[in-house]
Amino acid sequence: MESRVLSRAGALSSLPHLRKPPREACGGPSLVPVKAVGSVADGGNLIWGRQLRPALCSPGAEEGRRPPAAVPRRRLLTGRGKRFRRVREAKVAPVGFFEKYPALVTGFFFFTWYFLNVIFNILNKKIYNYFPYPYFVSVIHLFVGVAYCLVSWAVGLPKRAPIDSNLLKLLIPVAVCHALGHVTSNVSFAAVAVSFTHTVKALEPFFNAAASQFILGQSIPFTLWLSLAPVVIGVSMASLTELSFNWTGFISAMISNISFTYRSIYSKKAMTDMDSTNIYAYISIIALIVCIPPAVIVEGPALLKHGFNDAIAKVGMGKFISDLFWVGMFYHLYNQVATNTLERVAPLTHAVGNVLKRVFVIGFSIVAFGNKISTQTGIGTVIAIAGVALYSFIKARMEEEKRQAKAA
Repeated sequence: MESRVLSRAGALSSLPHLRKPPREACGGPSLVPVKAVGSVADGGNLIWGRQLRPALCSPGAEEGRRPPAAVPRRRLLTGRGKRFRRVREAKVAPVGFFEKYPALVTGFFFFTWYFLNVIFNILNKKIYNYFPYPYFVSVIHLFVGVAYCLVSWAVGLPKRAPIDSNLLKLLIPVAVCHALGHVTSNVSFAAVAVSFTHTVKALEPFFNAAASQFILGQSIPFTLWLSLAPVVIGVSMASLTELSFNWTGFISAMISNISFTYRSIYSKKAMTDMDSTNIYAYISIIALIVCIPPAVIVEGPALLKHGFNDAIAKVGMGKFISDLFWVGMFYHLYNQVATNTLERVAPLTHAVGNVLKRVFVIGFSIVAFGNKISTQTGIGTVIAIAGVALYSFIKARMEEEKRQAKAA
């Protein structure tokens, strides 16, 4: 009689499929049905994903050995659930440091923004101390930034976004206002102390509110206008006793405020789905083209006659070129990091960040250059900054309430 008992590896290797042994072979109660899965190492059968030893189905079982009890279904399902849970856990990506601590990342962005801004302002003023040509230096700022953008596009970081004629028409007014505000800011930096220029530029929220009220037709609440009173009073106090005051620096800073106000207005009209990095790159290119003719007309003859030679004689060719390169690089990087930083935070944090940035710049510039300021100028500067903080807080709360109302 042909044996129905399967041997270990030999019998299984010779059979293409495993077959369930008759009940008599294991003599007794029926086991859980066998699921054939092909050859198995050590010649065992797989029952519900588990391996039985071949000895359990050997002739010894017929001689009185008690067949093993079937493994409870609950236990088997529990084992399978553990395996499935381990698979699910293996597929979950580990949480990185940046995702785990987003506040630290945002704080690092703010620190980098402030650091680059302070370094730019200090280096920029040092250049003007031996090379007082703000139109040309403004061109260098934009030129280095444009070169940086072109290299970034060439390596695909970021990938250049295509631009059409319609978007170009929208960006040209923004770039023109950006160029005018940038040049007039540098004229003010060259003429007066950095701290005084930033104090006057604290009036920018006042011009923004006026433009929104009288140009865009938006209603500005009385509380917002009231919060601007300390700004105007503080700037007036600082201007009256500023030791480095002159009308060129003051008027240039005021024109810069107006220019950047109109830049904000045109930016709202030029809203696009393009990312901020590419938008700023295109604005820099257009602004560079706008700034070159005035620089050539206003400062070109003086530069060719003695401007370059005087600067090289004072600091040397290498330092002169190095200073121009790095001031342009810091200018572009601080603007780019500022854009990336402000995209990560809420409007209120944005407003507070701008106020703190101005405080940092004013404080570090006074320390770096040893500028002497009168008591009245110091008090006026503090009042102006406090007014800007109050205005920014109220305006940010209003914008947040509008956003929540639209979401509701």
